[in-house]
Amino acid sequence: MKYVTVSAKIDEKLWMKLKELGIKPSKVIKEALEKEVERRTIEELHKRIEEVSEIILEVGKENWVKAIRESRDER
Repeated sequence: MKYVTVSAKIDEKLWMKLKELGIKPSKVIKEALEKEVERRTIEELHKRIEEVSEIILEVGKENWVKAIRESRDER
């Protein structure tokens, strides 16, 4: 796996508190970024599902059933 470096500027007081509490900023940043990527990926999938659902509803149940039957008959 290839890695890249990401940096963030934080207040010196926060930096001192992190050190005092033994918190590793890189771990916290990595976890936060992973969670945000997952959240946005799910959000994007929901948007796509909504778009596809609208198309499916427009086609209508009867047309879907007909298409499935024709597909099965071709086998």
